[in-house]
Amino acid sequence: MEIPDTGIPPALASRMTMAEQYEWHQSYLRARPVSRRNFLRGSAAAAAVAAVGAAPFGRRAYAQDAPLAVAGRRVGYGADASSQLRLAGQLSRNPGATKVFLDHGPTPGLGATVEAEVRNLVTQIPDSSGGVLSAEQFYVHAPVDGLPGRTPHFYRWRTDDGFVSDVRSAATAMPSARNALGWFRFTMMGDQGTDETPLAPPGLTRGDYDDSYYKSDNDPTVSHTGNVLDQIVAARPDFHVLAGDIAYADPSGAGKPPQFVRKGEPPKGFDKFNPYVWDVYLNSIEASASTTPWMFATGNHDMEAAYPVHGYGGHLARLDFPGNGPSGCPSVYSFIYGNIAVLSLDANDVSYEITANQGYSGGAQNSWVERTLAAHRADPDIDFIVCFFHHCAYSTTEAHASDGGVRAAWAPLFDRHQVDLVLQGHNHVFERSDPIRGGTPTRAAEDNAIVYPESDGTVYYTVGSAGRPRYNFQPGEPESYRGNVAPDTFVPNSYVWTADGHKQTEAVGWSRVRFRNYAFIRVDVRPGNMLSEMDVTAVDEYGREFDKLTYRRQVQT
Repeated sequence: MEIPDTGIPPALASRMTMAEQYEWHQSYLRARPVSRRNFLRGSAAAAAVAAVGAAPFGRRAYAQDAPLAVAGRRVGYGADASSQLRLAGQLSRNPGATKVFLDHGPTPGLGATVEAEVRNLVTQIPDSSGGVLSAEQFYVHAPVDGLPGRTPHFYRWRTDDGFVSDVRSAATAMPSARNALGWFRFTMMGDQGTDETPLAPPGLTRGDYDDSYYKSDNDPTVSHTGNVLDQIVAARPDFHVLAGDIAYADPSGAGKPPQFVRKGEPPKGFDKFNPYVWDVYLNSIEASASTTPWMFATGNHDMEAAYPVHGYGGHLARLDFPGNGPSGCPSVYSFIYGNIAVLSLDANDVSYEITANQGYSGGAQNSWVERTLAAHRADPDIDFIVCFFHHCAYSTTEAHASDGGVRAAWAPLFDRHQVDLVLQGHNHVFERSDPIRGGTPTRAAEDNAIVYPESDGTVYYTVGSAGRPRYNFQPGEPESYRGNVAPDTFVPNSYVWTADGHKQTEAVGWSRVRFRNYAFIRVDVRPGNMLSEMDVTAVDEYGREFDKLTYRRQVQT
């Protein structure tokens, strides 16, 4: 396809980092300025489309004379998860001089008030029709610190011109002191997106910016994303982690300059992008995220080159990260819940497959991972270490399989510090490995087995099955799961991405469970004074369990 004059020449783009592409893109926009009057007309008119009811992002969203409301409410942890909550939401329009408040307290009567920070996110990207798509979105954020551990805290959003939300509650993490520990649960998945078509710009059809894009064996009439989310809500987790590829506002996911394309694929050299997808996404997860802390990692579809900070500027406006990772790596962090330490890592920094952000931390992330894992493993109050990120160190799907960059950077660290559980996304299936040490499976871990990570090694899960249409496993390789166990799970024809961007064939003996459908995992942790256990159960979109392992560790003395 011929490249329009709004794009970076492909030969040039192929040599540019995310930061360089962002700067090129800004230079393009500076040469084609959009007036404030036309910008506001574009962003308000784009969202002034028909909708059912009085949803904050319905007919009057973004129009300056529309009522101001807070929607898409969500909760996360601060750096100290046992005492800090981070609350956020999206405003239905520019608040102007109107102030937004978070009322909060230990009972539904609330009692305390903090004025919210308003973050204004401006997006301007080329439109494939030859113009510029302009968007202006507003997000509110309020930190609440000094809370007691694992205690519900109630809140509501309010504006000084009359909007008042209902009261909801969220709880801080369980403290790590051994005598305070009790049973708890968390859930995990990746590659979520949304079933709903964005309302802006007007006239979008299903399949371009939602999870209904065409796959020959995928039924677009079934709300798979909604089904998985409903099961997570029903599981009542204490917290939830998402291993990257969050909203799919950038459905191309290559880290290239953004362009809005109403229908079909972008020209070569561009990523398709629509910032209004985030409106739909944040509302879609509110049923869970407004009461359960959601903790995000970033994937390749989360490198949004319309924004600075290596494509993560949009996330810094919309989301709250704990901020205790290495400088310049916003989605790299850790938190402690009871007797587990959880690390969110950014695989875009080390991936051999998708290289737009490769090496952006200058090695700072890997150094932080090693220090943090060592500190957690030395802590007698921490039994289990869980790492979650996007690209897969170990997976056998036809689409992406394994990433040699992730393996090289982190698998030796996971071995050295006895990481118990690695949770990945990227591949739109469910797959579980046997325990691995030194790149080799140490034993067969069948359904309902007990794993001793200290001696057995680390188990890797691929759970990119939250709603995007499914991938295939390697040709001729069957699924294998509870009730449908294959007689032989050996995979002779998988591959791993190499440093030169090629696929190196590998024979795989570690792929134990393969399930090509929509699913998530439920993790039940039972801390003890002598022995601690953790059950990891795979659950499909209809609540059916199809795999389970129990992890067991002696408590350090």
